[in-house]
Amino acid sequence: MERSCAQSRAAAASENESCRACPVFARNQACNRQNTPAMTIENAFVAVVLTGLVILAGKLLRRRIGLLQRLYLPSSIIGGILALLLGPQVLGALAGWMWGAESVLARGIWPQTTLDVWGAMPGLLISVVFAALFLGKKIPGIRPIWRQAGPMVAHGQTMAWGQYVVGLALVIFLLTPIWGTTSLMGALIEIGFEGGHGTAAGLASTFEELGFEDGADLALGLATVGVVAGVLLGTAMINWGIWRGHLATPDSAAATAVEPETLSEHENREPVPLREVYSDKSIEPLSIHLGFVGLAISIGWLLLEGAILLEAALLVPLGWPQLMTHIPLFPLAMIGGVIVQLAGERLGYADKIDRELMNRISGSSLDMLIVAAMATLSLAALGAHMGPLVILAAGGVLWNVFGLVVLARFMFPRDWMQNGLANFGQGMGMTVIGLLLVRMSDPLNRTGAMEAFGYKQLLFEPIVGGGLFTAASLPLIALLGPWPVFLGTACLMVGWLVFGLIAFGRGNTK
Repeated sequence: MERSCAQSRAAAASENESCRACPVFARNQACNRQNTPAMTIENAFVAVVLTGLVILAGKLLRRRIGLLQRLYLPSSIIGGILALLLGPQVLGALAGWMWGAESVLARGIWPQTTLDVWGAMPGLLISVVFAALFLGKKIPGIRPIWRQAGPMVAHGQTMAWGQYVVGLALVIFLLTPIWGTTSLMGALIEIGFEGGHGTAAGLASTFEELGFEDGADLALGLATVGVVAGVLLGTAMINWGIWRGHLATPDSAAATAVEPETLSEHENREPVPLREVYSDKSIEPLSIHLGFVGLAISIGWLLLEGAILLEAALLVPLGWPQLMTHIPLFPLAMIGGVIVQLAGERLGYADKIDRELMNRISGSSLDMLIVAAMATLSLAALGAHMGPLVILAAGGVLWNVFGLVVLARFMFPRDWMQNGLANFGQGMGMTVIGLLLVRMSDPLNRTGAMEAFGYKQLLFEPIVGGGLFTAASLPLIALLGPWPVFLGTACLMVGWLVFGLIAFGRGNTK
């Protein structure tokens, strides 16, 4: 991403064109004025301060409005929607219609420079989120992970690959013939639902490089639909499961374990005392942890650059299309985090990485990312693609419900609904929704679904849900076309389904 930004800025300077500085910075901005203010560190500082204020406002709204608590919407999403409403697309358009284009509020309350910074933040902060994903988390061997989380992995992989199958099938047989939509829309369900807001925003530059500028906005819209639908449908499915006898009725003491405020992502964390592991007391532990994150991102950047060079030297001369140049940094930053953690376990510094502090770094970055992405969401893009967007959302929701009600019943040897709800929640857009539904269906953790769900991420997130294939899916569809990717993902979906049924299916107590 940094490479493409530099190239775009150089082209803008040499050709003296109007505001072609960088597609990431220009996302959702017409930006055709010759006197657009330059990006400065002061502008970035103001944008970060305003982001914090918006998150605080979202928190206050969440505490005041009971419906927002019952929907378990994080404060960052609420704040992002508030920022969107106060921006040029809603408040600005309304003020311009009422008082004219020269009115004070005709551009909303946010400076144009703040909108430019917000447009750039998601593509940068997503690398921080993914780099910290496994830092400070002890990575066990494959065997203990598989022993406990094998059924969860098989079911989750089936649902994730199925989202590609459903999306591409809808594009091939319905959306393209009727609306003439781009085949890249076939990846939106997995990016928006399984990947969530962070992945959708982080892939903005990839969408733009491939000529589908509205893709990130549509993926963000799907992610928002997924969060709300995941909570509403998940709660309804739990009540249905209790009614049908698939779930035990929670006693009152256990039920109190599920509180709206305690399960919202990145919220209401108790202060975490840092361990005294640093001999140099003049060094703030947070700074050290940011250094570990920076090291993971640096390793990821080296991996990406090396892959680009190898592809150009070995494969491109043989006719292989350039794929790695379209891969964003964040999935490689996640691999860099795994490398840093494994090296730390061998070299003896892993105990200096505080997992709770890494969670806070990742969580804060994700909160800021979501606010920035939602604030610059293009309502015009959503309106222009409303028909296909509704169809994709309906297809994704129906597939996830099928994965819970039908597939989970046969792929888990026991406690199918508690385990299936975890993957259902994550498949609707947020890992925290999966955790929420597990807590609601199994508040005393008698089934072990919570631990299995946690272990599953080690064998899941490096590939899909924001992993390597999620990032590669867009350039693969653009270079190969929808049919090869559809057939490939269908084979993977069927393969995981058959494997899960044989290895862990109902009645299998191994």
